[in-house]
Amino acid sequence: MSTAATPRIAFVEDEDTIRETVMLALRQQGYEAAGFEDGADAWDAFDRQLPDLAILDIGVPRMDGLTLCRRLRARSEVLPIIFLTSREEEFDRVLGLEIGADDYLCKPFSMRELLARVKVLLRRVGLASIATAKAAAEPERVLTSGKLALDLHRYTAIWNNRPLAVTVTEFLLLQALAQHPGHVKTRDQLMEQAYPDQTFVSDRTIDSHIKRLRRKLEQCDPTFAAIETVYGLGYRFMPDR
Repeated sequence: MSTAATPRIAFVEDEDTIRETVMLALRQQGYEAAGFEDGADAWDAFDRQLPDLAILDIGVPRMDGLTLCRRLRARSEVLPIIFLTSREEEFDRVLGLEIGADDYLCKPFSMRELLARVKVLLRRVGLASIATAKAAAEPERVLTSGKLALDLHRYTAIWNNRPLAVTVTEFLLLQALAQHPGHVKTRDQLMEQAYPDQTFVSDRTIDSHIKRLRRKLEQCDPTFAAIETVYGLGYRFMPDR
């Protein structure tokens, strides 16, 4: 990702009118915006330099948004990614979150809502960057629960002495669960922790993040069973499992 003071946002959308309108709105907000009409051209640019945030339409030609998301997430676990989709099937949106997107909007969408979500995600990544910069000058702040260790300055996670690659959203969810082991956290409570700026997300968004987080932990430790589903309520962290 760029180190410039002005955040660089990439928008991948094959509909010219939508692409130009969103790019104009982003620039009016002070962002540097780069537009791409297909996934292949976007990936060529990303392979040279990652943006600070990516907005991906799922149905773009030559390389669809899901494939592009997978490639971006393989390059960076912290890059904020927002999906746009015109498909009504929830499967597509949930799949996008499972492979690494932080948020999604369905077309037609409100420009105000899109800009609000961009601001939220950039702020969260910015907070992570600030915490990392301060870490060397301040005492360590590590939350430990069972085999889990969370560095609250660097936004990094370790499970059973092995580094765990997590997004900012996944880190905040882990923190919310591990702070009160054995206590049930409702989906609403987890939404408040992972999306503190009151961005609207659905219950399924939280479920998708938890599912992806479990999969990462199971890849790290095949015996992992510490995040327990409490049906009808939410989730709880059981550190001794």
